[in-house]
Order: sequence, then structure tokens, then C-alpha cells
Amino acid sequence: MTEETPGFGDSAEQPDVPSGATPDEAAPKAAESSSAEGTAAPAGDAMRDAGLTAQLDQARSALAERTADLQRLQAEYQNYRRRVERDKVTVKEIAAANLLTELLPTLDDIGRARDHGELVGGFKSVAESLETVVAKMGLQQFGKEGEPFDPTIHEALMHSYAPDVTETTCVAILQPGYRIGERVVRPARVAVAEPQPGAQTVKSEASEGSGGEGDEPAANAANAADAAEAAGAAKADGESAEQDGNKENGGPDEG
Repeated sequence: MTEETPGFGDSAEQPDVPSGATPDEAAPKAAESSSAEGTAAPAGDAMRDAGLTAQLDQARSALAERTADLQRLQAEYQNYRRRVERDKVTVKEIAAANLLTELLPTLDDIGRARDHGELVGGFKSVAESLETVVAKMGLQQFGKEGEPFDPTIHEALMHSYAPDVTETTCVAILQPGYRIGERVVRPARVAVAEPQPGAQTVKSEASEGSGGEGDEPAANAANAADAAEAAGAAKADGESAEQDGNKENGGPDEG
């Protein structure tokens, strides 16, 4: 039976003690070391959280910049598409206008032939086919007698005055106008008539004089008619009296 060395088991369970230090001195130092480690752990977590927050803010700023760049590029692309579509339409209208402008004299000849009753037979079929084709290309004819004169779409070649118009009016269409959409290819060449100088003033004065008079114009007209009838009757009586006087004076000699 072996003897156990006194204090061997107890020394294995005790913490390490620095050389030259007694157990009583080692206990406070161990407590201080564990306390420092517990304080350092929260400080390290705070620094790590601050770093992550800074990185998150940088990522958000970069995302906002990239989003703004993408939105700007998308808006520029949409503007580019609209500009290209508008340019396509404009180029198409210009090309069609250049072609149709060369056909306008032919269309004028067809119109004159139709007015004179010469549009018959095969010539009529060809003319109608041509008019159908140019209509499909967007060519529209305008200009009618009696419509108000518009200098933006009409070209006045003749001028006159008329008592039955109240404003400058197209009284004759010398050549019809043509347009493609809102683009005027050729203005309508017309003869215009303006109101008679002073006619408007006379009409306004007549309307002012008739205002509030009731049936006075009709009465005046009736009185004028009666006066004319009386004057006619008096003239007839005078002629009859003159003939009677001639008879009483012997009248003309019978030879």
C-alpha cells in the first residue's frame, strides 16, 4: 500500500501561480484579468457594429447613385425613341409631299376634265385609280365656295365686293388646295369678296333705328305704298283732264 504525497491532489486543481508569488497574491491578479477581458468584449462589439454600419451606409449611397443613373439612362432612352419615331413620321411626310407635289398638275387636269364632262371611259378609270392611291398616301383636298377666307390655307387671286357677304368670303375656287395631315402642300387659290364699303354701317344704323319701334317699319312701308298709289292716281286724273280740255277746244282738225 503506497502512501499518497500530501498536497498533490490539491495542487492539480489550483490555478497557475506565477513563480515567486504566493497564492494570496495570485488571486487578486486573476480576478483583475477576468474583469479586463469582460470589459474588452463589449468595446470590440461596438467597434465592429460601427464598422458594419459605415459599410451599410456606403452600400446604400452607392445603390442610390446607381438607381439615379439607371433612371436617367431610361429617361434618355425613352426620349430618344420618341424623337426617332417623330423623325420617321416627318421624313415619311416630306417624301410623300415631294412625290404628291409633282402629281398636283395631273390632279388639276383630272378635275378640269371632270368639270367639262370629259372624264369618261378608260380615262375615268385611270383617274379614279390615281385619286384613290394619292388618298391612301394621305393627300386631302380642301377649299369650298362660301367658306371664310383663311390666309393660312387660302391664296387670294381675285378680289371683289359683294352686298350679300358679312366677312371676307371665298366666292370661287380657282384651284383646290391639298394637304397631308396638318402640312399644307398647296394652298387653295380662290377669288374673294368683301362686304360693300359702308354697307355694314347702313345695316347697323337700320337695325338701331328699328330697335324698339315694333311694327313701325311695316307701317312706314304701307304708307309709302299708299302714297305711291295716290301719286299714280293723281297723275292719271291729270292726263284725263288734259285730254278732255283738248276735246272741248275743238281737238285736232279733221280736214
